Amino acid sequence: MKKFSANSVACGDILITALAPVIWGSTYIVTTQFLPPDRPFTAALIRVLPAGILLLLMTRCLPQFSAWPRLLLLAALNIGFFQALLFVAAYRLPGGLAAVVGALQPLLMIVLVWVFDQRKPGMPVIFAAITGVLGMAALLLGPGSVWDPVGIAAALSGTACMAVGTYLSRRWNIALPVLAFTGWQLLLGGLILLPLACLFDPPLPVLTPVNIAGYAYLCVIGALFAYVLWFRGVARLPAVAISSLGLFSPLTAVLLGWIFLGQTIRGLSLAGLLMVLLSILAVQWLSKPAAPKK
Repeated sequence: MKKFSANSVACGDILITALAPVIWGSTYIVTTQFLPPDRPFTAALIRVLPAGILLLLMTRCLPQFSAWPRLLLLAALNIGFFQALLFVAAYRLPGGLAAVVGALQPLLMIVLVWVFDQRKPGMPVIFAAITGVLGMAALLLGPGSVWDPVGIAAALSGTACMAVGTYLSRRWNIALPVLAFTGWQLLLGGLILLPLACLFDPPLPVLTPVNIAGYAYLCVIGALFAYVLWFRGVARLPAVAISSLGLFSPLTAVLLGWIFLGQTIRGLSLAGLLMVLLSILAVQWLSKPAAPKK
């Protein structure tokens, strides 16, 4: 039987996990081109709640009683609060500014690992993470960006929620199969979003086939499939390394805008794109555990 090295397995895990933020990067174009406008909480609810129900019907796995408080907190951070804040920021901020704020997640993860795990990061890791933020700024921030305070607060809070949720998901290691672990978070997160959608969003209009296709894509591909890949990676990869993969999300959004919406990438924006890619590669390389000495 063919043997695989630890490095090849790790590279495979990185590539599989990176698919999740790549898929999430399509959210902006799907939302703006396929969904009814001005319904952020409804879009988040339809995205996660049916996906959670489907996964739990497939797995039929209950968590231990002692795991419920932690599971509820993870669902709130990774799904409920994060999705709500994400769509608030998306509706109130230019995509570029929201993406730059989201690029702070690897730096937040570095701080969490440093403070709570007592693992001081090397300067190359910190430099690579900062390079990612600067590259994202060069790629997406324009001179006409609107600094809406509510949008900025939502984007910062959402980024912090995702960073803390990703860190705790790895640290706590709840004893559930990845499909059930993902399903319970999506279900509980959806239940958190339900009252927000009912209270703050207008009712849905009569949905067109295009609207239905958009919601179906966000639910099946953008939530069910992508979150399973993400939480699989959380269990296998270093915390800082997995958080840096989130930079693929705004990169994908930019590339899709260039391909389908005629948005241009040149000059400083192109340099920023290359900086972000180099940052992701550097963090992945520098976060690898040292190979054991023979």
